[in-house]
Parts: sequence; C-alpha cells; structure tokens
Amino acid sequence: MALVFTSSSAIHGSLSSSSSSYEQPKVSQLGTFQPLDRPQLLSTALNSRRRSTVKPLNAEPKRNDSIVPSAATIVAPEVAEKAEAEEFEKLAKELQNASPLEIMDKALEKFGDDIAIAFSGAEDVALIEYAHLTGRPFRVFSLDTGRLNPETYQYFDAVERHYGIHIEYMFPDSVEVQALVRSKGLFSFYEDGHQECCRVRKVRPLRRALKGLRAWITGQRKDQSPGTRSEIPVVQVDPSFEGLDGGAGSLVKWNPVANVDGKDIWNFLRAMNVPVNSLHSLGYVSIGCEPCTRPVLPGQHEREGRWWWEDAKAKECGLHKGNIKDESVNAAAQTNGTATVADIFDTKDIVTLSRPGVENLLKLEDRREPWLVVLYAPWCQFCQAMEGSYVELAEKLAGSGVKVGKFRADGDQKAFAQQELQLGSFPTILFFPKHSSNPIKYPSEKRDVDSLLAFVNALR
Repeated sequence: MALVFTSSSAIHGSLSSSSSSYEQPKVSQLGTFQPLDRPQLLSTALNSRRRSTVKPLNAEPKRNDSIVPSAATIVAPEVAEKAEAEEFEKLAKELQNASPLEIMDKALEKFGDDIAIAFSGAEDVALIEYAHLTGRPFRVFSLDTGRLNPETYQYFDAVERHYGIHIEYMFPDSVEVQALVRSKGLFSFYEDGHQECCRVRKVRPLRRALKGLRAWITGQRKDQSPGTRSEIPVVQVDPSFEGLDGGAGSLVKWNPVANVDGKDIWNFLRAMNVPVNSLHSLGYVSIGCEPCTRPVLPGQHEREGRWWWEDAKAKECGLHKGNIKDESVNAAAQTNGTATVADIFDTKDIVTLSRPGVENLLKLEDRREPWLVVLYAPWCQFCQAMEGSYVELAEKLAGSGVKVGKFRADGDQKAFAQQELQLGSFPTILFFPKHSSNPIKYPSEKRDVDSLLAFVNALR
C-alpha cells in the first residue's frame, strides 16, 4: 500500500521566510466544493472559500519526520488534546450507525491538518471521494513499496488528476531493502512468509509517516478478512502505532467504511463516476504488491488473492496488526475439541479422519482404494466457501471406489499437517493414490465440483 498526503485547497505562500521569491505551484480546487471560513454555517459552504496559510516546512520541530511535505501543509484547525480510549469508544458507539460521509466529516472536523487518508490504490479511493464531498481540506498518503503493479502507479496519477491533489508517498529505507534482498533474494517471502518483507517495505515506512500525525483514516471493512477485521470499530485509539505526541493513546484510527459491504462500496464508486484501478477489471479485488497479489476466482473471498500461499490468519501485512487479538484468526476455534464454531463438511459421504487415521494413510503403500482428503479449519472462510462443492463431489464419488475424507488440521494438529501433509494454507486438498505412499497435493485454487472431479479422475 502506498501512503500519500494531499490537500483539497489551493496552496499559496512560500516555503520559508527566506524563500519569498519562490512561487509555489498551485493545486486545483476539488470539484465544486469550496472549503468554508470557520465559523460559518454549512449552508454557506458553496458560497464561501476557506482561507489557509502554509506553515514553514520546519515550523514545528516535532514534525521534522512528518510525511507531509511543503506541498501538503495546509493549515486546518488543530487539536492539541491527547486521545483517550474511553472518549473514542463512546464516539464509536455514537457513530455506529452513521454514514461513511458523516464519519469522514467528523474525523476531518476533529483533527483538521493532523489527520490523513491512507490510500492503497484499490477501492479505498472511496475514502477520497467521501473526503471530497465534505468540502473540507484533506490529506492523502500512500506507501510505495517499490513492488507495485504498473497499473497501480498509473492509477495514482489518475486519482491526483481527478481530484486535483498531490499524493505524498512514503518509501522504505533503501539500506534495509538492500540488506534483505542481498541476504535472502527477491522472493524469500514465498518460502518463509511475507511478514519480514512487509515489515521492511510497509510497516516501518508507515510508522515514520504516522509519527507526524494525530489520526489517520483507513479503508478497513469488517467483511474484508476472515477473523481479523470482523470487530473493527468506526473509530478507535490505534492499538499498534504512535502519533505525533508519542506514547500510548497518541494516535487515533478512523475506519469510515467499517460497516459497509464491499458491493455497496462499488455501487458508490460507480454512482459517483470515480476512477478505479484497471486491475479490478482483470479479477483483482484486494490489491497489494505485484508478487503477492493475484486475481480471485468467482466465489473466492477477496483477500484470497493476497499471499495465497499462506493460511487465512496470515493475510495481514502488519499495517493493521492490532486487529489480530490472538495468534489465530479465531482463538476460540483453534484447538481441537474446544471449538465454538460449527464443524463443516458434515455428510455421510465424507469420512472424518483422526490423527492416527491420517498416519495410517501415510504408511500404506498398497491401499485398497484411493482417498481424497481435505485439510481444513471450520473457522476458515475459504474452507466454508468450498463446503458445497466438496460435499457434492463426495456424493458423486460415492460407490466409485474413491473414499472422501476430511482432517481438521488446525490447533494441535497444525504442526503435524505442515510437516507431514504439505499444509501451506487452508484448505489443502490431498489425493492418496491406490498404489503410492506419497499423497499428491491439489495445485489449483479452483474448487468447483468439475475441477476437483477432473483432478481425481486424472489420478485414480
């Protein structure tokens, strides 16, 4: 995700008192909405213009490493008070049923120049549109990891032109990137997980960016990621990062579209004729770095296109690690025998395998019949999404000589499944041939009945 700051107001003034002869380029006004002079009423918003001044670049020593350069230092009302968790918990309840536009307006009103929108180049452009519609000045930032798709860079340019803004990009530390690539190569994340690369290219640049702010605005939605985002409030004290004043409670995080369904976001973008990333038309929904993002298939969850080689609980890059309350997606559903979620793949045609049963399958070199086995976790939305097709497949294979089974591979069984059963992510589907001791892993993300049946027919 690239982070950027911008303002919807025209920029005027000089960078410092010693550079009065330097004429700063102007930024076009956003749409027909004119910022208003405080304390004028909203009814006069379209007939008045907010007058702003530009701070000298180093006016505030604390902001030396702020992500906002001179082109985005429009002064808006400042808030000196430090965030208190109780205050924002109360505010979150008050705004629980508010529209994204109302929430955005409240955020910009409360924090003025000390808040910015985090823009990733995907459907969170809706945040910029909402900010534009409030008529208030706003700022946008983005993280340029150096590994984004060309289409994303082109999209950034299109958004800047559409809204007449400048996005401020944060970049990773070149020395850290160089050390990582030289020691582990360009694609180490495929082998040992994406967290290290994301930490260098995204989390640390974000940390530097947020140290110059008192609040930030994200495009997180509850329906985006299984388990990790289901409880996010519309506003909260950020549990992971520090803001301008430093320390706990120094940064507030706003999530205006937390309660909005993805389809409603897209309806809004179409209705407002907002530019979108061309990758969306190619099947990309959630868009990140090029090596770690791919299109999703019909029926797949949008986050399944991110870090697809890892299981569901890993599908956060660290920018929103505060969403994860435990080491797992659903702490109550990770240990066999203590799950609070209903089991899946329940049918007479699917055999429930225990650990000894799977170990016996691994030992047999001359089986009487082949087996198709899914390694799953009942809390995993990707497993839940394929339940219908897997049950239908089992019905079709009943009496065919192929046994269909399931093995719950989370909790205490996860280490065993990773070491012995090729588990990389949930669900993992294995075929145990009749005359071979080694199981064959289903390589495709297509989990419809026809695709799974073709896999079985090719091997039995």
